[in-house]
Amino acid sequence: MEYVMGRSLGNADMGRTARTNKVTSRSDLFPRLIAMQKLADAQNFAVYRLSGAGLPSKQRLICELENWGPANPGFAKAFADAYGDAMIEHLDKSLLPLSWAGGHDRAAPGLDGITPFMSRLKDGLLPFSGIAFPVRLGAVGNGFVVFSGDDIDPSSDMIVELHARSCQIMIDLLSLDERRAATAEALSEREIACLQLAGDGRISEEIADRLGLSVHTVNAYLGSATIKLDSVNRIQAIAKAIRLGYIS
Repeated sequence: MEYVMGRSLGNADMGRTARTNKVTSRSDLFPRLIAMQKLADAQNFAVYRLSGAGLPSKQRLICELENWGPANPGFAKAFADAYGDAMIEHLDKSLLPLSWAGGHDRAAPGLDGITPFMSRLKDGLLPFSGIAFPVRLGAVGNGFVVFSGDDIDPSSDMIVELHARSCQIMIDLLSLDERRAATAEALSEREIACLQLAGDGRISEEIADRLGLSVHTVNAYLGSATIKLDSVNRIQAIAKAIRLGYIS
């Protein structure tokens, strides 16, 4: 049975608020990850992203964010060494969350009543238990949001909630990367205005009339914006401009 992501009713407003807050740096993600950690009754979190996409022999998980801290300096690498290959293989086939039991806790998280909605990693490879939520966004931005600790036992509704929030964390990380890459070629005010109106569903003639420009000029602005955003067409440029916060 395929796992379906969504949000529990009790936390819908909270999730919606998290998505509307614009992320300007990675530090903005920490409070949200800490809140998710508390919901999972976990002691720590980590965010891994897949590098070397499209090159199976070079794919590996890179730790982008974590709060294992200086007391556990080797945990990020130890986790990737223990489960990296299995998680990369899983990400290619399924979006079911993964759980495992640590060496001191043979009861993996979240087994009561939701076994069909999770997959199990090999137990006992690490001193801590945990749960990992896979996120697949396309060619880039794929990875896992991980929560570790020996007292993790989320309900099925909470697993759905945490998975949805994990997706938003990865989307925001990808957006930050794209925003940094686009800084050198920032969009002009005219390009943004044309993209915003195009995103609102207006055709070039309507945009030209609205902005007092010729249709040729509007198409030129949309074309240059599409190139700056490294997009293949106007639709992709609009979607990317939304992710980067240029338009709404």
